[in-house]
Amino acid sequence: MVAQGRLLTELPAIGTSLDRIIRRWLENPPTVPRAPEIRRGFLTLPEARATIAKHRSVQLRGDLQMHTMWSDGSGSVADMARAASDRGYEYIAITDHSKGLKIAGGINEEQLQQQAMEIEEVNAKLQDEGRTIRVLRSVELNLDPQGKGDMELESLKRLDLVLGCFHSALRKKEDQTERYLAALRNPDIQILGHPRGRIYNYRLGLTADWARVFYLAAELNKAVEIDAYPDRQDLNVDLVKIAKRSGCRISFGTDSHDPLQLRLIDYAIASAIKAGVKQERILNYMRVEELKNWAATVRENQHN
Repeated sequence: MVAQGRLLTELPAIGTSLDRIIRRWLENPPTVPRAPEIRRGFLTLPEARATIAKHRSVQLRGDLQMHTMWSDGSGSVADMARAASDRGYEYIAITDHSKGLKIAGGINEEQLQQQAMEIEEVNAKLQDEGRTIRVLRSVELNLDPQGKGDMELESLKRLDLVLGCFHSALRKKEDQTERYLAALRNPDIQILGHPRGRIYNYRLGLTADWARVFYLAAELNKAVEIDAYPDRQDLNVDLVKIAKRSGCRISFGTDSHDPLQLRLIDYAIASAIKAGVKQERILNYMRVEELKNWAATVRENQHN
């Protein structure tokens, strides 16, 4: 707001005195203590955008995690697709929660098939509108601590790609390496979503031998996700560097629950830039058919 020449009094409960105080802090930041670990390793939006501005990059082609009104999102499939099209994307993956996560409105196999029909209709309508974006069929598969999913295999086979995520036992203090290795060996998933499960100032997240985890992902040609939601930013820059050294693929997902949140992708892009990840290792720079072929090959190889 200051950079735009706006008054901070636009904000709730900020008067002229606080406006002056905050401006002084911005000009000459006060000394603050080192943040505790639960608040470390998170990029600010200005930092993320400044990082991107210094780096020449090809246009990102898509976003691979978002939610709609089918589970706990507030936008429809069409809403998310049009917002993504306005950003110049070629594709998005709709990853509503699966049936085991009832608290987030998880959908069952029948609803997943109904959603696939809606996606087909939306794709046809978008084409009629002259939009080139494609909506991919996906799901955020709920994984138990043993790495097993909660949906029938036949329903998952019909999807373009599957994101697997842990949503329980996320406060464990002991090493969780085996949990992640089991998840990656699950033949039904191609992307391991928000692996750590950390949330800013709320949950520290799980620990593991991340080198082992990422090397197995590389061996299986699977991807690990940088969740770009601001209070997740699930893999910090140091962990993304380990993922880079392993050679595994990286996936960006905003975890959006509203069309406006698609802009949060900047956090993931900046993390990858800071870690030095090459664009050819990031799924979101693939063409849509290349992405679908990759997911199909990973699935086929592991099931065989």
